[in-house]
Amino acid sequence: MQITDVRVRKVAKEGKLKAVVSITMDEEFVVHDIKVIEGEKGLFIAMPSKKALDGEYRDIAHPINSATRERIQTMILEKYQEALETDDDEVQA
Repeated sequence: MQITDVRVRKVAKEGKLKAVVSITMDEEFVVHDIKVIEGEKGLFIAMPSKKALDGEYRDIAHPINSATRERIQTMILEKYQEALETDDDEVQA
């Protein structure tokens, strides 16, 4: 699986949420609403989630293993850093 497109939409307001990202894999499958969040230890991604009946949030799309999650996170955070260097609110990379 290759990530063939990353679209970063920066969030202008103050807070922990820094951007919302969509990724395309193999030019065939897209995942929207991946969040770039500023945490205590730096930036990280949160996969799209939905509030369950019990009040807990559950990921609705996510990598199966940590190596894939790390690869996705690294690419997204690199593209986010590139987006910070531009004045555009939305960057396609």
